[in-house]
Amino acid sequence: MKTKITKKTILKFSGILLLILVLPVLILFAVVIGRAFTFKVNTELGQWENATTIYPSLNPEQKKQLLENFKVAVQIPTVSFSESDQNTTALQEFDLLLRRVFPKVFSSSVVQHEMVGSYSHLLTVSGSETDLKPYMLLAHIDVVPADEADGWDAPPFSAQEINGFIYGRGTIDNKQSVMGILQALEYLLERGYTPRRSFYIGLGHDEEISGPQGAVNIVKLLKSRGVKLLYVLDEGLTIMDGVVDGLIGPGALIGVSEKGQATVKLSVSSAPGHSSMPPRESSIGILASAVARLEKNRMPNLFGHGPERATFEHLAHKFGWPYRMVMSNLWLFSSLLSSVLEEQPDTNAFVRTTTAVTMFNSGVKINVMPAYAEAFVNFRIHSSQTLQEVLKLIESTISDERVKVEFVSGFDPLPISSYDEDTFGYQIIKKTVHDIFPEVTVSPGVCVGNTDSRHYTELSPDIYRFAPSWYKPGDSARFHGVNERISIQNYEEIVQFYFQLMQNSDIRNLPGPRT
Repeated sequence: MKTKITKKTILKFSGILLLILVLPVLILFAVVIGRAFTFKVNTELGQWENATTIYPSLNPEQKKQLLENFKVAVQIPTVSFSESDQNTTALQEFDLLLRRVFPKVFSSSVVQHEMVGSYSHLLTVSGSETDLKPYMLLAHIDVVPADEADGWDAPPFSAQEINGFIYGRGTIDNKQSVMGILQALEYLLERGYTPRRSFYIGLGHDEEISGPQGAVNIVKLLKSRGVKLLYVLDEGLTIMDGVVDGLIGPGALIGVSEKGQATVKLSVSSAPGHSSMPPRESSIGILASAVARLEKNRMPNLFGHGPERATFEHLAHKFGWPYRMVMSNLWLFSSLLSSVLEEQPDTNAFVRTTTAVTMFNSGVKINVMPAYAEAFVNFRIHSSQTLQEVLKLIESTISDERVKVEFVSGFDPLPISSYDEDTFGYQIIKKTVHDIFPEVTVSPGVCVGNTDSRHYTELSPDIYRFAPSWYKPGDSARFHGVNERISIQNYEEIVQFYFQLMQNSDIRNLPGPRT
């Protein structure tokens, strides 16, 4: 018996096949679009305990005075040139400035002040409820060198006002935090404030050279006293406005980790000779090839293996289309986003361990084949890698016995601090951002540079890196660069931020999630 295949049967079969092929696509599309409208991991908490007893209003005279105090701080050239060369005269002058402009801080019975490592400051602010675990605020006094000849619009230690901005080295790294923290505490003490929760303030004098005398010795002192901290807040990430493509409104990134670091020295030795009879490969050529292999064969893209994915997910609901669709569905579009991020140097730093050849030295005379060539390469290690893993990858990438690889210095990435809804430090910082900047969306992030806070890991598992400085397009080049500046309004906001943070931290418990 023969089965007759009719045109109708073929059409029916084709329809079923088409449905089988199209249905999953339609379902996937529906899921993606649905998540784009409903996805939100940036949980808001419920009713907060009211710990604010003094509101951060500033009258014109206070605004004038706090600005003058800040300007004088910027004018003192507290430069760290190298580990063996600091402007100690300026550091002494800065100490005198702090004592002069913050008389309440340095005379209050609530505050104990100590000098550490000759020029760093440790302040202990005693709370009325001793059973509450203390927290700590960090900032640093020293700055990197600056030369007006590099193209500054104003001398780098002039604190000159131009169009509502204060120009000068240290305005965003990190004297705005040093002065902002102490100015906030001064105002609170003037108004009769006594905290419920004790806290510490650590002002390092050598952060720009890794903090060996400042932060390290402050930590040793606190450890000797058995101090354990609820959370630590240091400089780090900022409020970004107009920097992230597709993000509607400003976003505050709170650093929950820092990348690690490794510096290696590469060297090649060969027989010297006259340039008229060169070998097939010179020491410079061999070393240049090794360096080229490191730059060409970048470390793996590790987007999603660290907290960088959470950065975009927490901001997803604030992106416009089609960005919102991507950020809300990183389970599907993670590879797409990571490939876009790695195309630009500033975003590539978030997705992998970066490779930077910073020094290359060789040669003594134009007609002499060099007997020795050396290069130094700096790696900033992604949160999901270790120092040892990176060193092994360096060796395997170079893969040349003629190139000697020596480890100079380095450390693993810092632990990832919690940013859950029940994490006190993160939620207090987030609330304070919203109190002062209601229009800002808060998200966890990774600090690609290093701060003094990396020395504090034994004192607290929850270390955050954030200062409420505003970064707009082009401002990242000002950091350690030319025309570092801060707006007058932003400095006032920074004082208000710390004023509010100290009071917000006085609550005993966090509220539950908003229902």
